[in-house]
Amino acid sequence: MEKKAHILLAEDDLNLGFVVKDNLSEAGYETVHCLDGETAWRQFQKKSFDLVLLDVMMPAKDGFTLAQQIRQRNEMIPVLFLTAKSMEEDRVTGFLNGADDYITKPFSMQELLLRIEVFLRRTRALNADKNILYQIGNQEFSFSNLTLGNAKGQVHPLTQKEADLLKFLCEHPNKTLKREEILLHVWGKDDYFLGRSMDVFIAKLRKYFRSNPKVSLETIHGVGFKFNLPPEGR
Repeated sequence: MEKKAHILLAEDDLNLGFVVKDNLSEAGYETVHCLDGETAWRQFQKKSFDLVLLDVMMPAKDGFTLAQQIRQRNEMIPVLFLTAKSMEEDRVTGFLNGADDYITKPFSMQELLLRIEVFLRRTRALNADKNILYQIGNQEFSFSNLTLGNAKGQVHPLTQKEADLLKFLCEHPNKTLKREEILLHVWGKDDYFLGRSMDVFIAKLRKYFRSNPKVSLETIHGVGFKFNLPPEGR
């Protein structure tokens, strides 16, 4: 029997928090509900969670700050933001602070439960993966260890999202990939705000390849990107 997934819910609206926690419990999840960011951070340090739901505006510690702290401690755990409809820029900020997705208030519980299950399945699949290594020119990328290293012993630690994006690029070398194709496979959906977040991650990856002259991450204007690798780096 598969163990129940543990979810950390940080939401300062008592009524909404109660409804969400009650529905999560009915769906078979064990949920810890915190009314402020600082309490949620203490709970995260004490207990093991499989997924985190964060409100943006909270007392003591806001959701962005909390997401940054969580990411510094755990790169793998899915982080979903609960955002107000009128605060669209919060979505971009959330992605840049480590969020995997967002859901806009007001939302249906069915939609939230479906999103949660998608990310939990993805996490289980990643955990089941064996160590995957890719040779990228003079660098070696370890997906499982979240590292990009070279023969000189220089190693770039990667975030999980950087590794997910790089893995997808490595699986499609020397091929023009459409923006929407990358977004769907790496982020799970094609979204304007996710697209802006993707551009930031693309820029980060380019910096990692500066010392790798035979490798380039090319922008195909109006279409997407092309990961140019030498034959031995495929």
